[in-house]
Amino acid sequence: MLVEQVFGVPGLGLVAIGAVTTRDVPVIQGIVLVAVVVAMVCNLLVDLTYGYLNPKVRPR
Repeated sequence: MLVEQVFGVPGLGLVAIGAVTTRDVPVIQGIVLVAVVVAMVCNLLVDLTYGYLNPKVRPR
């Protein structure tokens, strides 16, 4: 939301704030779902990259 405010680019942060103020539950659920999926994919990519770069943690 900070980047959206500084650069004036509308994004999910502004939509989330609008949904919370108007109590729009389906929009809030969708934004939370997108955030969780992005976090999970990032964690998966970090774990796979770490396993690729460090042979000590690879399964035998």
